[in-house]
Parts: sequence; C-alpha cells; structure tokens
Amino acid sequence: MKSSVLLLLLCAAVLTVATLASEAYPSGYDTASCDVDLLPVRQEVYDGGRIFDISHRYTPDMPSFDSDEGIGQFLWLPQSMKNGSIANNSEMKMQTHTGTHVDAPGHVFDHYFDAGFDVDTLDLEVLNGPALLVDVPRNKNITGMCF
Repeated sequence: MKSSVLLLLLCAAVLTVATLASEAYPSGYDTASCDVDLLPVRQEVYDGGRIFDISHRYTPDMPSFDSDEGIGQFLWLPQSMKNGSIANNSEMKMQTHTGTHVDAPGHVFDHYFDAGFDVDTLDLEVLNGPALLVDVPRNKNITGMCF
C-alpha cells in the first residue's frame, strides 16, 4: 500500500513538472488572453482526509540552492516529432534542492545515508497531518488580525 501511494505521488510530481511552461515546450494556447486553466485540479484523499498539493511551479527564475540567478533552463526537448523523431523525448535537470521538496534523513546525517534512509523510506504518516490553510491576498501583510 505504501509503495503504491509513493508511486502515485511520484507520478503526480512528474506529470506536474511535465505540464509546466518552458522554452522547451512553448504553449499552443495564449493563456494571457483566454480563461483556460491548463493545470488540472488535484483532489486526493489519504486516511480519510484531503491532500492539498503545495508544490510550487518550476520556472527558470525560481530560487535554487547555491544560485542567485534561479535554476535557469531545466527542461529540454532534444527529440521532437516536429524535427523528425518518432516520439517527443524530454530531458529535465535541476538541483534536488529546487522548489517544494522533502529532505531524506540521510541528507543531514551521514550514518542514515549509509544505512539507505532515502525519501522513499519515509512513512507517509510523518508527512501528513492536520494543517491550517491561511488565505492571504497577494501584496498584503500577514498580521494578527488574520487569525
């Protein structure tokens, strides 16, 4: 059960990244002039509670560990049906400390790293729990009045 949930979350992350705007994938739609939302709404349930995807969109100028200029181009389309390939084949490369992510115990403790404590060994019970969602309008300060 746990491995199937992790596989589902991994697939959702890959699909999210694959749908992002990039120079490698120019959009065929003019999203600035239409009311079309091309990102799917994800409604998942875990242990009787709803799961909210809090991932940030990957963009070339988003902050990244050890870079003041952002992550830069991270998605390429080296093989394209438009240039004669039999299929579209994309490549993605970025630091692991980019965007919303979870650090494995082995990231900061060498003995855990040697023991194989990777992200896929984390129990979902550790990563899921009660949360407070606060809707603060953009360009507004968060004050005690919000709560």
